[in-house]
Amino acid sequence: MDKELSIIQVIDSLETGGAEVLSVNVANLLKEEGLNSHICVTRKEGRLKENINTKVGYLFLARKKTIDFKAIVTLKKYIKKNHIKIIHAHSSSLFIACCVKFLYPKVKLFWHDHYGKSQDLEKRPYFFLKIMSFFIDSIISVNSSLKEWAENTLNCNKVFFLNNFPSLSNLEKKTFLKGIDGKRIVHLAAFRAQKDHETLIEAFSLSLEKNKDWTLHLVGNMNKDAYAYKILDLIEAKGLKKHIFVYGSQLDIKHILSQATIGVLSSKSEGLPIALLEYGLAKLPVVITNVGECSKVVENGESGIVVEKENSTAFATALEMYISDKDKRESFGEMHYNNVQKKYSQQGFISQLIKIYTS
Repeated sequence: MDKELSIIQVIDSLETGGAEVLSVNVANLLKEEGLNSHICVTRKEGRLKENINTKVGYLFLARKKTIDFKAIVTLKKYIKKNHIKIIHAHSSSLFIACCVKFLYPKVKLFWHDHYGKSQDLEKRPYFFLKIMSFFIDSIISVNSSLKEWAENTLNCNKVFFLNNFPSLSNLEKKTFLKGIDGKRIVHLAAFRAQKDHETLIEAFSLSLEKNKDWTLHLVGNMNKDAYAYKILDLIEAKGLKKHIFVYGSQLDIKHILSQATIGVLSSKSEGLPIALLEYGLAKLPVVITNVGECSKVVENGESGIVVEKENSTAFATALEMYISDKDKRESFGEMHYNNVQKKYSQQGFISQLIKIYTS
């Protein structure tokens, strides 16, 4: 392995989303592999900054607009000063990475496509992506559908599919879940329409009719927007404030999951959600919707339960199946853990990534 290989991860924010978590994890793992690893945050810092290894080079651009010449020049100078050979741009940070590539063609540009609406790729705007793809040396897709889309739509000859991987850090235990031990359902997802909290709340409400002492715990970044207020109003309107608890963005995910009994995802669309893999590391039985790569991670009826999206009745039935059968919870959780360990390991990911960098 080329120990002189130097890479900078570029991400627009450090809020606790899937792409953001992965960019930080990749930067940290590359440093652990002995490589010259850096991370650049273009627009907004956030709580994930606490997770960045202190030995990883760090740059914050405070970018305020799409074409921010000061930010572009600052990133270019940082790359030259630190002899960085590869820009690994995540999601929407591709634009500023392309601008730097235009000014400094010597650097290689890799784009990590985390697009979450893989069921609706025919609706994905791609005019500007197609133009920017002329500057991209390689594309890394988080699922097979995105890989096929990139190969058929964009102007880049090298497209790879690389599974996400989970990482649960031993951070200080700060988040303590309410409710009764052994009777907690946890949902790790940002408050966005794509995550469909409404279906989950309706399903939980149905299951609650027979299981009054169970609780639902919503953990994820929450902006002060219409969707977040809509979900909070729904909880109140259904009289569920004593049964559903909202925690916002938290970092001590390992501690949170250690207090949970069941892990759920009710999304309308996904790529490959890291939360699903984190549930596996925590040995949680899961109920998930059949979107993105989820059904490839979970074997329905063996390592979890997969239901169709936006179907609260089916979701509630799955919850009740777990609630009434502790043995099934334990066996499904153990199987999910084994699958994640086998197919989505950190070392497997980083080995493949380095091969992509050097291919």
